[in-house]
Amino acid sequence: MWTQLVTALPGLAVFQPPASEASLDRCASALGHPLPQDLGALLRESNGIEGEYGDGLIWSAERIASENLTLREDSELATLYMPFDPLLFFADAGNGDLFALLPRIRRPDVFVWNHEDDSRTWVAPNLATYLEWWLTGRITL
Repeated sequence: MWTQLVTALPGLAVFQPPASEASLDRCASALGHPLPQDLGALLRESNGIEGEYGDGLIWSAERIASENLTLREDSELATLYMPFDPLLFFADAGNGDLFALLPRIRRPDVFVWNHEDDSRTWVAPNLATYLEWWLTGRITL
């Protein structure tokens, strides 16, 4: 379903082989909470999707764990930004801004974190719409 959705949208998308259940389990364990259902389903089809310019349209399970842990555990970042714990970053905009879900409150909305002013702005009602709006240019940063 997810690869078909992205393939039907404009722009180039490079799909990775599916994530293993072990990889998804390691990611959830490292994060301390399960992955949202839609993100897990997408990663089971493609463990990451690169956009036209090599940007991280959807990160791999390994990168999701790594990037989130780095942001959550960096003491210097903690002095500069609001806490990252509620956010689950899963993609980048190619300019330093990151896309995130809010899995702990089971909300499907997608937000973008602005690395310059620490704002967290709603950009889409769910992961499927994020993909559509980002690839069609409706989301602009």
